[in-house]
Amino acid sequence: MENKVTNILLVGVGGQGIILASEIMADVFMEAGFDVKKSEVHGMAQRGGSVSTHVRFGPRVYSPLIKEGEADIYLAFEELEALRYLSFLSPDPVILLNEQRLNPPGVSLGNEDYPADVKEVLARRAKTFKSIPARDLAIRAGDARAANVVLLGTLHSLLSIPEKTWIDQILKRFPANAGPANLEAFRLGKTA
Repeated sequence: MENKVTNILLVGVGGQGIILASEIMADVFMEAGFDVKKSEVHGMAQRGGSVSTHVRFGPRVYSPLIKEGEADIYLAFEELEALRYLSFLSPDPVILLNEQRLNPPGVSLGNEDYPADVKEVLARRAKTFKSIPARDLAIRAGDARAANVVLLGTLHSLLSIPEKTWIDQILKRFPANAGPANLEAFRLGKTA
């Protein structure tokens, strides 16, 4: 995948660590020698609103934005948000789905139903589909907030960038006392 521009779209809601994950990812790709561009949209992110981040890397990247129909890899941190951005998927994407449902207000109030078939819809659209219990794995690693790093571990397993590059960038982003839990989250994500 790395001989061309690779487009990675991350989606979810505020507070899930999407922006931090995209920053780590961009640093990993730069450290590996790629040209990298990144863009983020996080309108009401602090209030649990939709967040999306575009990360593009390759020999030469000219724009930070992924066009509709061109996302090669889709990291969906929340199931409902995964449905919101389907138009961005390439014809044969890799989809990594965090098995987490965060009810929007309409569902919480009982006015709407949460879609029951999210995984099936995504699996039909994907060349490769993985459903990952990232929060559960993060809890097992010692920090529920490390679900984003679990997903980075899963992403690492799909790319040919050395593990040491990922570990170095993860350790740069967290205080020393958070390092062990995040490294364990990364390790668990690699085998998810």
